[in-house]
Amino acid sequence: MWEWASAPRWRPRYFGVLTTPLRREALVSRYVGVDLHRRRSQVVILDEDGVKVSSVKVDNSDRAGFVGAVLEAGVGSHVVLEATWGWYWAADLLNEAGFVVHLAHPLGVKGFQNRRVKNDDRDAALLADLLRMGSLPEAWIAPPALRELRELVRYRHKLCELRSGLKSQVHAVLGKEGVIPQLVELWGPAGALWLDSLELGDTYRDRIVSLRRFIGHYDREIKRLDQEIYSWLRDDVGYREIQRLDGVGPVLAAVFVAEIGDVSRFQSAKQLSSWAGLTPRHRESDTTINRGPITKQGSTLVRWAAVEAVARYQGGPPIRDAYQRIAERRGNKVARVAAARKLLTLVFYGIRDGEIRCLTEAAA
Repeated sequence: MWEWASAPRWRPRYFGVLTTPLRREALVSRYVGVDLHRRRSQVVILDEDGVKVSSVKVDNSDRAGFVGAVLEAGVGSHVVLEATWGWYWAADLLNEAGFVVHLAHPLGVKGFQNRRVKNDDRDAALLADLLRMGSLPEAWIAPPALRELRELVRYRHKLCELRSGLKSQVHAVLGKEGVIPQLVELWGPAGALWLDSLELGDTYRDRIVSLRRFIGHYDREIKRLDQEIYSWLRDDVGYREIQRLDGVGPVLAAVFVAEIGDVSRFQSAKQLSSWAGLTPRHRESDTTINRGPITKQGSTLVRWAAVEAVARYQGGPPIRDAYQRIAERRGNKVARVAAARKLLTLVFYGIRDGEIRCLTEAAA
């Protein structure tokens, strides 16, 4: 594990170490497709003409056997597996064994599911054949250190969702007794005193006490995760810079940095917005053109963070002008999504350059 004295554990210079693009000029004679499952996996090897060399099913608990099945293709061969349940260990294991690992994007492979015959052998052969033809819909393999940071950020987000469900149950129980909270902040010190003073039926009171106890446990766990996430990101320039954006605090900034990862893999802010699913659908055929709502194909967490930041926005530049201009023509909902796309553009430059120039110029 890297120390802060040398370099942060998630820094982009460590990104991309698990995958190398398949170059046409590379002398690759065999291609390996791995259909990964929970207990067993199918390994299929194709030669350069697409002829099946071998097909074997291996037990995932036998790591030596797993690597040995792939090793039949030769050291340094290109191996593809789908971004499915638990792919981390397989990618790391194959990378350490000297193979060039590729990760197939499930959405791109989904178009081949209408085959007449579908089994593990054909699924693995399909992955290897797509890699052989250079048509593999490839996903980026984040390095282990970044995956750890993502795990913290995603776990925190999940705990917040569970805590919100518990709070909703408290409101539901109060409603059954005809009690409507008069406080704006029910979960602060004043709200706790107000809940303690309520006279409710024994069953309803016991349930609210139990729910408040669980909420307290979630609060403490989320606070602990906040401290751990901050220890990962405290020295990152981009993390601090994007917090200058109105509506972006430490939590949302951590989501952007962890989920986006190596921002240099995107050639432009438009590509980042498309990856996050914030760009409109486009369907064109002959003279017919249909444009629909945003695709929502991409990082759900980044898309949520961008919209959430706009919802917290207090009206400062540079998002305000874009939001008001679009809201007058298209309404608040469309304007909110457009503003989120604008904000993600600024996040792109903040992480890439360590500076959001429009904010610097406005402050000058």
